[in-house]
Amino acid sequence: MARPDAVMTTSLDIVPPAIAAFLQAAGWSSAAVEPLPGDASFRRYFRVRNTDGRSAMLMDAPPPNEDPGPFLRAARWLDANGMRPPRILAEKPEQGLVLLEDFGNARMRDYLDQWPDDEDAVYRAAIDALVQLHELPPGPFLDYSMSEYLREAKLFVDWYCTAQNLYVDGPGFVTAWEQVLGDLLPRQRPGVTVLRDYHAENIMLLGSLEAQGWLDFQDALNGHPAYDLVSLLQDARRDVSPELEVAMFDHYVRRTGTDPELLLADYARLGAQRNTKIVGIFVRLWRRDGKARYLDLIPRVWALLERDLAHPALEPVARWFEANIPHDLRVSGGGRFPS
Repeated sequence: MARPDAVMTTSLDIVPPAIAAFLQAAGWSSAAVEPLPGDASFRRYFRVRNTDGRSAMLMDAPPPNEDPGPFLRAARWLDANGMRPPRILAEKPEQGLVLLEDFGNARMRDYLDQWPDDEDAVYRAAIDALVQLHELPPGPFLDYSMSEYLREAKLFVDWYCTAQNLYVDGPGFVTAWEQVLGDLLPRQRPGVTVLRDYHAENIMLLGSLEAQGWLDFQDALNGHPAYDLVSLLQDARRDVSPELEVAMFDHYVRRTGTDPELLLADYARLGAQRNTKIVGIFVRLWRRDGKARYLDLIPRVWALLERDLAHPALEPVARWFEANIPHDLRVSGGGRFPS
């Protein structure tokens, strides 16, 4: 959820009738509604302010493109297990409407833009919360399977390679990833809950650096503990220095007692898989959805991908990139895109 400094406020009587009826039934009949900028999905968010001073967040996840059910299930499980999702105030999932606790405006990324000296403390708290999550039994979610890893990675071939007019070895791409990820799968059983989008734009500061709330966890699966770690420390939308990445990786190792060499290899495996997927998604957002701003993020993601590919655990995938992606595209930070 984005948190703008200034938004347009509308009265309840001019919002869509379904939303007005939902808010009235939930006890927010005198509310003003502030539309918030959207994200990369069909969901919309509003801040709702009542005349008694209360505020809440309204999620509008309209069917058939969106389904708030997974979000509600994950939020309830996280809340019941001592984690910090926004609490559910009212819901009408058949209409895609959910009223949520308002976490305020202190998004981790925005806060650190203003107070960069607090970076170490804020990231350390985010790692500590991840350790707490990983101490829990895996949640009531599906497993992060090989087929899902491959489906995501293939977004790179389907969207990025197509946009660059590259004819690549698709079967070889799949085989390389099967080799790289096959060793990892036994180490994610029984697994931990993986939020899948754990980064500085989805973490809110709730009154202190240590108290942090989570957004956008509706796609949670049970998988490997390195996945959310790499999602946080190899952030597609915010620069994380190599020094901070190493320090926070080491902090996680100390807190969990994990074998650092084995974790680092799996961290590189999942970092490469995730960054490959993200490049494909960002190109898709441009080509299919007209959101060209995501192209500006590709050079950062590409640089992270190249770093991950340098790890020996990625050798089969690194060989595929060397054989299929021209050198000039790789050194240019992901290639050229027509305007």
